[in-house]
Amino acid sequence: MSERPGPQEIFERFRRNVLDGGIGLTGDMLAEDAVVETPFAAEGSPRRTEGRAAFLALAEAGREALPVVLTGFRDVVTHRTADPEVLVAEYTLAGRLAGPGRESGPELSAGFVVVLRVRDGRVVHWREYQDTAALQRVLAGI
Repeated sequence: MSERPGPQEIFERFRRNVLDGGIGLTGDMLAEDAVVETPFAAEGSPRRTEGRAAFLALAEAGREALPVVLTGFRDVVTHRTADPEVLVAEYTLAGRLAGPGRESGPELSAGFVVVLRVRDGRVVHWREYQDTAALQRVLAGI
């Protein structure tokens, strides 16, 4: 029997999912009662989502509406903590605006810090701090 994934493995899978064009956290990665928080989310965006189903509905709709092709994670640094369930990850997410004529446009980027807790191989808590000013600049260019 294989060992359940820990926070580092879950984060690496999140990265692959994002670059494959999907949502980063899929249903099989989340505990049923998972909590996802984005304390500095833009006005009008939820700052706390409780439950796998609620998060997936929100994330899938958000990804479909985002006209950006995500191209890479830059400056990735992960920090293991004294708690083996918890990982802190810092990164810059890069992308380009999607659509005709935009494929050769400038690369856009925004910084993120994520604190994730994985228990029994699934995310029970994901707290994401976003560079909301950079995200607003990206979306203003659409």
